[in-house]
Amino acid sequence: MFLLSAAVVSAATAQNVAIGIKGGANLTKIDGMKFKEGFNTSYQAGGFLEVDFTDKFGLQTEVLFSQSKVRQDTSLSQVIHFNHANDIKLDYLAIPVLLRYHVSKLLTLHVGPQFGILINKNDNLLTNGQQAFKNGDFSLLGGVQLNLSSFRIYGRYNIGLSNISDVGNSQKWKYQQIQLGIGFKVL
Repeated sequence: MFLLSAAVVSAATAQNVAIGIKGGANLTKIDGMKFKEGFNTSYQAGGFLEVDFTDKFGLQTEVLFSQSKVRQDTSLSQVIHFNHANDIKLDYLAIPVLLRYHVSKLLTLHVGPQFGILINKNDNLLTNGQQAFKNGDFSLLGGVQLNLSSFRIYGRYNIGLSNISDVGNSQKWKYQQIQLGIGFKVL
């Protein structure tokens, strides 16, 4: 409730407010000995709210459906078996809250945290009745955006800070993601 109130007050005192839609590609990998090295392609889509407080600084919040795909490394002896599924698909509701810094009218830098809620666990990820992935994650984003009137082109890097493994072993699974996409300011 406090965050919603703060967002309404901030938007009311802001110099510039924009609402839009966005989508693009995710290149994801999960670090851990059970997953193949390299990035796998998936997608993300959703909406954004840009609130600028000055000519240089603002906030950007987003709500995205973000899919992550990784491939199981079948060449190693597995402690966790994914029922012969080589492709693992994780669907998240991602909520980034980003500080915006306008280098110029054309170029904006973004940095901030992202909260992810796992909404679809791969059906084949059962180990002794236990789900293999935690229900949420926390990560940091950094990126750049080109602003061409109402059109946006962005690229950013997302690094997971939390262990997304929910298996009772000592291995930590953390993901890395490169996001490339386009957006369009609607209002």
